[in-house]
Amino acid sequence: MADAWLHRLALTTAGTTLFLLFVGALVTSKGAGLAVPDWPTTFGHNMFLFPWAGMVGGVFYEHSHRLVASGVGFLTLVLAVCLWLREPRAWVRWLGAAALLLVTVQGVVGGLRVVWLEQDFAIIHAALAQAFFGLIVAMALFTSRAWTEARPEPAAGGWTMFQWFCLATTLLIYVQSMLGAVIRHTGTAVALHVLMALVVAVQTGLLVVKALQLGDRVPVFRTLSLFLGLFLAVQLALGAGSYAARFLSFGAMWQPGVIVAVTSAHVVTGALMLALSVVMTLWAFRVLGPGRLPAVDGIVSERVTA
Repeated sequence: MADAWLHRLALTTAGTTLFLLFVGALVTSKGAGLAVPDWPTTFGHNMFLFPWAGMVGGVFYEHSHRLVASGVGFLTLVLAVCLWLREPRAWVRWLGAAALLLVTVQGVVGGLRVVWLEQDFAIIHAALAQAFFGLIVAMALFTSRAWTEARPEPAAGGWTMFQWFCLATTLLIYVQSMLGAVIRHTGTAVALHVLMALVVAVQTGLLVVKALQLGDRVPVFRTLSLFLGLFLAVQLALGAGSYAARFLSFGAMWQPGVIVAVTSAHVVTGALMLALSVVMTLWAFRVLGPGRLPAVDGIVSERVTA
């Protein structure tokens, strides 16, 4: 039996993490990553007691990022404790503990970026952020009623091609997000990022087609594939806009606010694609079994809905 409050808490944590990714993207787009020169204090103040009057310019974005990140850390702590107290599945409880460890490491890495002024930490910070978001999204799925009530029959054999496609797509999207972080913080690997964008687009498009083909038997795949296809189209448009704004001459004519909006939305849309791919991958292994679709259609069609 799913715990509705645990599920709501996991969803809230996932939503707040997505907002944090947006704020972090704003910080990078605004070039405000080092606007606050110290950590864990803010200009010598306790981070939570820093005066609002001082939150101007880049300090506003960087300090807001720290405050939202603290909120995500607190929610993750509450989620981990609640899972340990109320969740009967040991593996889900340990995932909560892993999420708490990961968000702690993420905060430390972000702080070391400020203290040591190393760009490598900024890239690692971005990569950990996407991984943490994917983990929290997975936990929101694991605590949902639809997940706990799905009971496909076990099937013999190896993984299906669809499951391999899901795994490959998730991995490619994650790698692409890391390449995006390299570009945003160093300005290098542009050609590789563009090439990978084409690979991800083809792979994701094929996954959408395959998921739609399974949609009649497993309705959740139809819903997920439609959203994934939509976000793919939006992401390609935002990627083209981000490239033009930064590397083409006519991008200099754009208003700075437009450039910030496009580049930040590009990061957030990429995170949403990763989340959808993670969810589709997990559902593929949940309802398809180790080797094929369940023998009894009703097991999936009656209990697994979008």
